[in-house]
Amino acid sequence: MAKTKNYTGEEVLDLVGQYMSDADTAKVREAYLWAAALHESQRRKSGEPYIVHPIQVAAILAELKMDTATIISGYLHDVVEDTPATLADVEAKFGAVIAQIIDGVTKISKIKYQSSQEQLAENHRKLLLAMSKDIRVIIVKLADRLHNMRTLGALRPDKQRRIASETLDIYAPLADRLGISAIKWELEDLSLSYLDTEKYHGIASQMNMKRDERIRYVEEAVSEIEKTIHELELKNVDVYGRPKHIYSIYRKMTDKHKAFEEIYDLSAVRVLTDTIPDTYAVLGAIHSKWMPVPGRFKDYIALPKANGYQSLHTTVVGPGGRPLEVQIRTHTMHEVAEYGVAAHWAYKKNKNSNKEANVTDKNEHALNVIQGILELQEDAKNAEDFMASVQGDLFSDRVYAFTPRGDVFELAKGAGPLDMAFSIHTNVGIKTVGAKINGRIVPLDYKIKTGDIIEIITSATAKPSRDWLDLVSTRRARNKIKQYFKQLDRDDNISAGHDLLARSLRDTGFDPITVLTADKLTKTAESMHLNSSDDLLAAIGYGDVASPGVANKLTEDIREAQQEEATAELQRELLEEGHEIKRENTALTQRQRAVADDIVIAGVDNLLIRLGRCCTPVPGDHVKGYITKGRGISVHRIGCPNIRAAEAHGQRLIDVQWEDDKGLKPNYDADLKVHGENRNGLLNDVLRSVNGRTKYVNSVNGHVTKNGMAQVSLSIGVKNSEQLDQIMDSLNNLPAVYDVERTFH
Repeated sequence: MAKTKNYTGEEVLDLVGQYMSDADTAKVREAYLWAAALHESQRRKSGEPYIVHPIQVAAILAELKMDTATIISGYLHDVVEDTPATLADVEAKFGAVIAQIIDGVTKISKIKYQSSQEQLAENHRKLLLAMSKDIRVIIVKLADRLHNMRTLGALRPDKQRRIASETLDIYAPLADRLGISAIKWELEDLSLSYLDTEKYHGIASQMNMKRDERIRYVEEAVSEIEKTIHELELKNVDVYGRPKHIYSIYRKMTDKHKAFEEIYDLSAVRVLTDTIPDTYAVLGAIHSKWMPVPGRFKDYIALPKANGYQSLHTTVVGPGGRPLEVQIRTHTMHEVAEYGVAAHWAYKKNKNSNKEANVTDKNEHALNVIQGILELQEDAKNAEDFMASVQGDLFSDRVYAFTPRGDVFELAKGAGPLDMAFSIHTNVGIKTVGAKINGRIVPLDYKIKTGDIIEIITSATAKPSRDWLDLVSTRRARNKIKQYFKQLDRDDNISAGHDLLARSLRDTGFDPITVLTADKLTKTAESMHLNSSDDLLAAIGYGDVASPGVANKLTEDIREAQQEEATAELQRELLEEGHEIKRENTALTQRQRAVADDIVIAGVDNLLIRLGRCCTPVPGDHVKGYITKGRGISVHRIGCPNIRAAEAHGQRLIDVQWEDDKGLKPNYDADLKVHGENRNGLLNDVLRSVNGRTKYVNSVNGHVTKNGMAQVSLSIGVKNSEQLDQIMDSLNNLPAVYDVERTFH
């Protein structure tokens, strides 16, 4: 991957000064100095001053030649979240437009969620909806994410993988849908380097080995193309080679099950012209020079991608009989291809650079992804459903189909006639009775292919069938069908929902009359992003929402009060009176001791194997074994004193490994010791943290040490070392805890 430049604050100001007026450059300088003052005492995980991050984000935006408001937002995107500054301060200093952009980028850090997944989904929902109001929100966020990915090495490996996965799932596809390939490719390559490090470096190494050969081949191809099109006497034509990105090669190897040696098109040639007729002239000249490969020509000029991308793609049998990929487009098309929607916001002198993005402004913004986001928000029942819809319907592979009038519809791969009908209009979908593909009647479970001409057959008396839910593949169509039946049976669903909820409350020992108050129902509905208590009850009656989950939400405050009272008493018993809480061994725990299936010994079968109780190894731990008299092979963690003692006594150590590092059972014993301050609520915090990540808590005991500190010992069940690490990280993050360790007995 090409090295990136780290800019200083002054270098960014010089960069924007090359294309901005002096007045606008002065505004950017003011934002930089304010951000530097606000972040002055802060440091990043890497140890460098925090202001380095906003500077690099602003630099990425300046390289895209973004307008004044976007560059200022790049400098200030973290001030509301991470400094005492408020949105009101930003608005007073720089105006409402910049405050709106920053609000869209700012994470929702002050809201409490049931899970980190829910918080992340809500974060993304806010970001994408803010983007639908002003596209510059996502451009700033993409720049922010790009610099964070460039500096991801400072974080723990588990955080690196989580952020890289999120980037590959959400941000890289979003950059692609907005046409910003300059950012998309780097995000993909960086994500792969953390998610599959071995494959990434393997491909990079093999590409470097063939680099000289590839350069010679591309130079020869460029020279031949220049000679071929010289006779056309075209003006201002650029021909150059470009390397393929590592992630695109990885995808080709993975999707087509090919080895690196079988990938021939590691480089491509790009030709840029002044006009569209010139592109087709160049295409004709290249096809007359080299034979085109059948099925490898695509005309994205006549049929642009949804993100505005236009180009001619062809693969020919080039020099030496090797495949050569050629892309041909105009200089203007190339700007859109590299910067996508960001090109619409590129700073232009003598124009108002603070113009707000507008979904209905077709001159500035022809991307249907924005309208799609708004429609999915209307249909989704919560943040996680919304994000699943965005990933499934907007970021999946696409097919392109035509109406009989020639209108183009872009659909998720796997979509059928009903999906297209609902994408045209809800009423068209509701009234559908059949479909014709290329003039032939097809069943409603037909899968649309690119190029199909689709005619939707409707009837005024038609009504949807519940079976349609099994025929559609897009969330939008599925949600519209569900909404139809919800509305049809709303009154019955409200009554049924109330009965189901009352039954769930009674089953858990609560009085429905006491709990089901109008105020509690309304608050619970709002927390689940529903408009009213009737919507909540109807959703339960319809089956969209499970009544036990709602019952839990309604009784959350009652149960918390009961738990606090119980744990306060428990802590008094454990820490003051030295008692121990221990669960009886269940049948599953007994079976767990038969671990022969978990451990593999090369070339040996049917041996008695047991996991050492002294160090409680779990799948994923590095382990060794040794033979004991009459008790088979004892397996211990590397570093266990018993392993060292066995070796010292001349016992032969045996190489063993886990059958599956992820674990074959859900509850392998693991013993932990938690050291912390002796304060009220410590044990409550420890138990809540552990219970949130495993349901197997075998025993708990604790005492106050001579120096007045608290020590809590836990025996818990986990599936593998990864789950155990998460539990230990969670405990380490508790305010009063200063150390968590696995114990040796």
